[in-house]
Amino acid sequence: MQNEIKKWTTAQIPQKKDGLAVITGSTEGVGFEDALALSSAGWSVVIMGRNPQKGAESISKIRDKNPQAKVSFEKIDLADLSSIKAFTAKMIVRGQPIDLLINNAGVMTPPKRLETADGFELQFGTNHLGHFALTAGLLPLLRKASKARVVTVSSVANRAGKINFEDLQSESSYVPMEAYSQSKLANLMFAFELQRQSEQFGWGISSMASHPGVSRTRLLINGAGRWSGPGIMRTFLPFLFQPIAQGALPTLYAATASEAVGGVYYGPNKLQETRGFPAIAAIPAQALDIDASRKLWEVSKKLTQVEL
Repeated sequence: MQNEIKKWTTAQIPQKKDGLAVITGSTEGVGFEDALALSSAGWSVVIMGRNPQKGAESISKIRDKNPQAKVSFEKIDLADLSSIKAFTAKMIVRGQPIDLLINNAGVMTPPKRLETADGFELQFGTNHLGHFALTAGLLPLLRKASKARVVTVSSVANRAGKINFEDLQSESSYVPMEAYSQSKLANLMFAFELQRQSEQFGWGISSMASHPGVSRTRLLINGAGRWSGPGIMRTFLPFLFQPIAQGALPTLYAATASEAVGGVYYGPNKLQETRGFPAIAAIPAQALDIDASRKLWEVSKKLTQVEL
């Protein structure tokens, strides 16, 4: 791995009194840790999810640790384009520039093929297309900010990913981990292509990618199920997974560090990027295919019916 970053922690997040951060999937897991760290550093944070009760509980937990936290909840379902459109329209009316968007929410390996409200395979539709549509809808507010950043969270699973343009929705064959790996590779390709588009059209946005290594989130349990092979490992062998707060560090580094730059991928620095402190991550060859990335961009625009 190149360019080791020496034991960067949340203590090094710059204080920011007037920044607005929007974080998907932030009522638990890595997204919650992102929200906690940013609000503790003075950011105004919008946490997002499908469950308002979870949102209220998350806000309460954050304010228990930081009573002055500027944090609010917005309901959104990334598996429903109409929900995404309603949220982005609400934010546009509000008009406040967005300094940071963290595309963090994810669905992982449901055993049976499921579909979003719009008929997309659930993992590809939520993990990639949902965030693509969200970023497109918030683009005017990101462009209004000074030096806005978009951090899209991928996974070490992207190494096994392949973008199957002939069967993006896994209709011919659904293999849970293959579909998940495709969606996480799409996240990485989207992050890089967004950086290229920003540079080409002068949007002034820095787009990075990150991954949390192997962390103690509920993704495996919520997706594959507690009694699946991966779910059993997550439940009964927690020492194999690093703490969630540690897994959040690469995303927070990409989001806030002055040294972080657009078009770069960050992850943990130890044990094949499964744990450790932030460093520049290895990029799978598939994500470096610019032609495929541009094709994915255009296909995504067509499927989500959005423009950037």
